[in-house]
Amino acid sequence: MARRASTPDIRLSRRNLLLTGIGAAAAVGLPAVAIAASASTVSTQASTKGEETMSSKIVTKDGVEIYYKDWGTGQAVVLSHGWPLNSDSWEAQAFHLASNGFRVVTHDRRGHGRSSQPWDGNDMDHYADDLAAVIEALDLKDVILMGFSTGGGEVARYIGRHGTSRIAKAGLISAVPPLMLKTSANPGGLPIEVFDGIRAGSLADRSKLYRDIASGPFFGFNRPGAKVSQGMIDSFWLQGMTSGHKNAYDSIKAFSETDFTEDLKKFDIPTLIVHGDDDQIVPIAAAALASKTLVPHAELKVYPGAPHGLADTHKDQLNADMLAFARS
Repeated sequence: MARRASTPDIRLSRRNLLLTGIGAAAAVGLPAVAIAASASTVSTQASTKGEETMSSKIVTKDGVEIYYKDWGTGQAVVLSHGWPLNSDSWEAQAFHLASNGFRVVTHDRRGHGRSSQPWDGNDMDHYADDLAAVIEALDLKDVILMGFSTGGGEVARYIGRHGTSRIAKAGLISAVPPLMLKTSANPGGLPIEVFDGIRAGSLADRSKLYRDIASGPFFGFNRPGAKVSQGMIDSFWLQGMTSGHKNAYDSIKAFSETDFTEDLKKFDIPTLIVHGDDDQIVPIAAAALASKTLVPHAELKVYPGAPHGLADTHKDQLNADMLAFARS
């Protein structure tokens, strides 16, 4: 079904509503379109082949609606986002890649953004299977699969569970693997008290928690001389508040306590690892440097002084590196 000419204005007005009030986040979808695939697909904004943008939903086998965007044409790049964000957090990279000859698919993880908010299934196995459902529903092959932060865990678990038959390359950007939690086998990880504190903050006042994370360590705005962007803070907070409370709470355990060691050992494709050496959220030593030892053929790029949220603070550098890797 061809998208009506008025659709962009409708979408813009919804976005404006989101920016002026969280209560308006659940915008009403357009008529459904079925797409034959392993997971059923519901279209909220249908598009004819070759148009620049499309956004739709698929329904997983356990009945969860997963929202995704499909931009551009060419070899597919699939991007998985971080906590507690959604696919909007990839906009700079998605726009850049789609503008340079790639088809870019980004999705809102279950419980986040415009996807369903199920009570159960907020764990890495379900996240990976949902990612597989999107890839299979769109019948994507030769995929360049990249994940940021929690999304890096999702990518690792996808490869661990589903292999690389559809995947050509992988990327881990400020990613949580192999394991964030400090254990006897992972002494460089963060103590459980750190994640208990995030859970306590989420229960006490998660709106404040998200503002504190964004205005402090996530973008490195707590560093002396940092150039603070209120826009980045507001965007992080808005995306966080559109996530489900229970979903985001459960996801803290998923991203911090899941061990991706065995998943990383199954990486048999070209891999890019990008991390900032001033990442206060996912410290580089127990993350990117440890992942490099498990994926020795990976290309490791360390951004001096970069924070966790380098997809925004260092977007030009990351855009260039991701494009060069995709083209290589």
